[in-house]
Amino acid sequence: MWITADCVDPLYNRPVIDSQIDLTTPVPHLKVSGHFEGTDKRFNFYFPPKSQWEGRFFNLVYPLQDENATDENVSFGADSGAYTVQTNGGGGYRVDAAAAKFSKTVAASYYGSSRRIYGYIYGGSGGSFQTLGAIENSSGVWDGAVPFIPGVPTSIPNDFFIRAFARFVLEDKAPRIASAVSPGGSGNPYAGLNEVERAVLLEVTRLGVPLRAWEDDAYVLGLNDPQGLLGFGSVIRGSDPTYVDDFWSKSGYLGTEQSALGELFRAARIDRIATITEVNRNAQNVPTSLLLDSAPAVPTTTGLDYTLYAADGTTEVGTLSGSLDPTTKVFTLGSGNPSSVLSAIGTGARLRIDNRWSLALLSYHRHQVPKRPGFYAWNQFRAPDGTPRYPQRPIELGPIISRGVTDGGTHTGMIHGKVIVVANLLDTDAYPWHADWYSARVRESLGARYDDNFRLWYNDNADHIGPRTARLVQYDGILQQALRDVSAWAERGVAPARSTRYDVVDSQIWVPENAAARQGIQPVVDLTVNGAARIDIAAGQSITFVAKIQVPPGAGKVVGTEWDFVGTGNFTASPFGSPSRTVTVSVPFTYTTPGTYFPALRVTAQRKGDTSTPFAKVQNLGRVRVVVH
Repeated sequence: MWITADCVDPLYNRPVIDSQIDLTTPVPHLKVSGHFEGTDKRFNFYFPPKSQWEGRFFNLVYPLQDENATDENVSFGADSGAYTVQTNGGGGYRVDAAAAKFSKTVAASYYGSSRRIYGYIYGGSGGSFQTLGAIENSSGVWDGAVPFIPGVPTSIPNDFFIRAFARFVLEDKAPRIASAVSPGGSGNPYAGLNEVERAVLLEVTRLGVPLRAWEDDAYVLGLNDPQGLLGFGSVIRGSDPTYVDDFWSKSGYLGTEQSALGELFRAARIDRIATITEVNRNAQNVPTSLLLDSAPAVPTTTGLDYTLYAADGTTEVGTLSGSLDPTTKVFTLGSGNPSSVLSAIGTGARLRIDNRWSLALLSYHRHQVPKRPGFYAWNQFRAPDGTPRYPQRPIELGPIISRGVTDGGTHTGMIHGKVIVVANLLDTDAYPWHADWYSARVRESLGARYDDNFRLWYNDNADHIGPRTARLVQYDGILQQALRDVSAWAERGVAPARSTRYDVVDSQIWVPENAAARQGIQPVVDLTVNGAARIDIAAGQSITFVAKIQVPPGAGKVVGTEWDFVGTGNFTASPFGSPSRTVTVSVPFTYTTPGTYFPALRVTAQRKGDTSTPFAKVQNLGRVRVVVH
């Protein structure tokens, strides 16, 4: 849907203000709350004092958010001369466009101003879909956008299934891969893998799983994900129900492929019919657990499905959720089971226990080769003439899901405003090559106007979630600086820092080591220990860490250095001198306890060299390996 500044949305055309309240926290502001009559959509506007407002607003979007902006975003907006707009969203960009347009009316009244109001939309992950849909399909609503950790039309469900595929084959070898890609490692993650394992690691690498991200192998493989990264499996079952039977019966699928990998799949298949010998019920006579006459071992790399059949073994009643204890042969029923299925449970009934779907979904990506050109990660599945090597499913699900999130946006690259994309190099949920793919779409659409309207900044040592481990940095600061830069670009014609320079090799994004060559705005840290990336020492031996820190030209100055000598994430600030674009620090240290350590230096840069502000502080890490005997 094309939206303009003057159009009237037939659904969101009756905004109602429910309350207005002056607040002093987190900063002084007027909070205006309201809703769109006849809908469940709500909005909040956060207006800083007139003396602080500079004629702009920031608008965060995400499919699952509510209308309440965080204290940090309200404070950052006010510090940046902007009021904040937020809705409870729910998909697409229409409600945000309606709220953004209405906010301008409210702002003009509150500030008593007829000045032009500039707006900037931003969002990450699912919010990146909404952000791109908005900036491609509107005019006069927002003047710029900052999509971050961006997805593309192939991201969902494929990115998760791809990692589950890696888990099935490589879980046992993951610690070896992690060591190879960690600081001071061999650098060869393929060493020690057999032929099948090497092939699968290469396949998922070419699909975009960042090699360096394997250092956190538990996250890459979803070892703490109760669904084993197959959370979108129900979407496939509902939209492509014949896939599982085709996988196990037709040529071209791993279920029938005569190969070592195909043998792994068939060897892992579980398909058991058990008879219910006893039913335990609660006080309301509802079944709670079932005793079976037999039970298979519960696999570690796939889930199990449980289907209830009548005593004849052929009449299917329905599916059940629950957990199986193979030792006691007890199936404990979970919550949410349909009453129609629960009422059919009795002794003599049958329970089919199988992992056919869980296994089949692992290679679903092979049968989803995009019809749209440019998705180079899938070229490995094409024959020399460009046709897919494997049978393709009748539905290409990724673009359908993408259009649903963007409310019809199709990632054309035809942006209407200034755009800075921020992508993270260790992102295993939205692969780093996604941003490069979108950059190419913008270049195709804008041609000679590309550099006047678009930037791509890659952010190292950050992933999709945030700093959940000692090896990751916070990326809020680079987003905040991108918002400030995109507003200066749109309002005053101040061009931001150049896009990050990088190479794409096997769908991996590689950036230069030197800050001036890399460009973008993130500082670069070259950390060594006794002149190397790794050192083996005896306990009690003194060593010296040396770090050379560079900030790209025009991107600011180093304002902070913090050391974590044991690699646990407990950083301690350390003096380094006055803020500067280049800094060298040297620190001696002595380890007294044997072990393997990954010490880190966290560095923070700020555009104005401001050491006191909490905003727009851009971080990076330098890390090495110390083995103490």
